[in-house]
Amino acid sequence: IFMEKPIAVDPFGVRKVLAAVKRAKTLNLNIVSGTIRRSQKDYMETRRRVLNGEIGDIVGANIIRNGGALWFRTRKPEWTDMEYMLRNWVNFCWLSGDHITEQFIHEVDVMNWYLGKNPVKATGWGGRQRRVTGDQYDFFSIEYLYDNGMRTHCAARQIDGCTNEKVEQINCTNGYADASGKLYDLNGNIIWEYPHPEETDTQSEWKVTNPFVQEHINLVTAIRSGNTINDGEDQAYSSLVTIMGRMAAYTGKDITWDEVLNADLYLGPKTYVMGPVENIPEIIPVAGVPGKE
Repeated sequence: IFMEKPIAVDPFGVRKVLAAVKRAKTLNLNIVSGTIRRSQKDYMETRRRVLNGEIGDIVGANIIRNGGALWFRTRKPEWTDMEYMLRNWVNFCWLSGDHITEQFIHEVDVMNWYLGKNPVKATGWGGRQRRVTGDQYDFFSIEYLYDNGMRTHCAARQIDGCTNEKVEQINCTNGYADASGKLYDLNGNIIWEYPHPEETDTQSEWKVTNPFVQEHINLVTAIRSGNTINDGEDQAYSSLVTIMGRMAAYTGKDITWDEVLNADLYLGPKTYVMGPVENIPEIIPVAGVPGKE
């Protein structure tokens, strides 16, 4: 089974995935997730070195994915509600989970992969300035709190004409890591860098296979060898971390891990037909209550 993100857009969906993952284990089925960095050699080697203590203990993280707007489809008169939403799936929360879950999941999963545990609380904010279809935000800023008091910050934006940046920084007591392949000391000096070979050197032990290819190599190899792999639970929990942050931003309220794990929130329609869709209007979430005039 190959599970591409987003695997779930709400707590109801995450619980279904967790149940399916548990069932797959009893059947010795392979599950490989579309969170590609766990299959990427330079990311894997960097994480190995951090967890081995080369720059001390992990004390936090800064995770950012700022990019341009995604595509959208202007509604045509002949389209039903369902067809319009499906053609705009990256702009409707019930289909994509908002871009924090649909796209930012890659970077948030890197953070989860390093920390090896889930946050106990999320505080967030966000908004919408440029999107023209759907019901989603186009920027988020989330702070996650962990059981030991550690805090991490995650921010994402999808707006054209702004500075684009991707950061996967793991902060440690003696330095910090760029998860894509560099370790720094506390003065900002590079103390290790992944030795990427020349593209023509296809035999190098350091060669990094395209992770979109490598994840499928891993799946096929597991099937053929009989050595079962199942990382579905990791992907489910990383997805829930993004949903937790989204809920915090939409509501303006702190959201705890227990709250999001057990929430009744279900975003999809009651029936799936190519016709009218009830109770899913294009209304943008607004946190808090109106201020005094």
